[in-house]
Amino acid sequence: MDVNIGFLGAGAMAEALIRGIIQARLVQPERIWAYDIRAARLKELEQRFGLVAAASREELAAAADIIILAVKPQNVEAALTGLQVKGDKLVISIIAGVTLSRLAGYLGDVPLVRVVPNTPALVGAGVSALAAGARVGQEDLEKALAIFRSVGEAMVLPEEQLNAVTGLSGSGPAYVYMIIEALADGGVRQGLTRPVALELAARTLLGGAQMVLATGEHPGVLKDRVTSPAGTTIAGLAVLEDRGVRGALIRAVEAATLRAGELE
Repeated sequence: MDVNIGFLGAGAMAEALIRGIIQARLVQPERIWAYDIRAARLKELEQRFGLVAAASREELAAAADIIILAVKPQNVEAALTGLQVKGDKLVISIIAGVTLSRLAGYLGDVPLVRVVPNTPALVGAGVSALAAGARVGQEDLEKALAIFRSVGEAMVLPEEQLNAVTGLSGSGPAYVYMIIEALADGGVRQGLTRPVALELAARTLLGGAQMVLATGEHPGVLKDRVTSPAGTTIAGLAVLEDRGVRGALIRAVEAATLRAGELE
């Protein structure tokens, strides 16, 4: 892409995106700008990636064609109040709980994209949902998708669905980690060593997820293929159904979605 990309905020997710952009060769490192109030953190990224450390948020906003807002939600007012952004620049926000209308209140009538990524982006396995504002054209949207596809997969959804995305894929890695931990505990209880049990549990979830994505088949169909009459799998599934695991996961997504709405 023939653009300069600027990051306002330089935390872990910003670093993941910077790494992904460079590895995907979307732009050269010298076309990536970053600004953070933590000078030491900015210096660290400058040395690690060869990007340009901006001296101020104003310098970053002037230099970048695409501005990625990656500050913490509690710092959004201080970071955006009074910031002048020209109307031909694309602004992409990964700030949790900050709506497009609120962003427009700070930045005015500029092309805005709101994104809900998730933490597996840190290892290139994320999934991000993008909601585009009214001024975002197809070319800008494709640029935004390319950036987030550099760290996993990305899709476009209406903004009103982003709270559900937060409840499912945003918070979902924590649910998965709990499931992996519980499965590993079960293995340890049955005599496996902790390292072996953890690897088996993690790779089992990874493999199951890849089967769903690769085959396109309903998870219920794949489940039934593993479940033989009077076998081991149905014995285990009966316990999961009896303990309400399915319902608990549904309620977890619901609770996280409702909480996301409260934070807007």
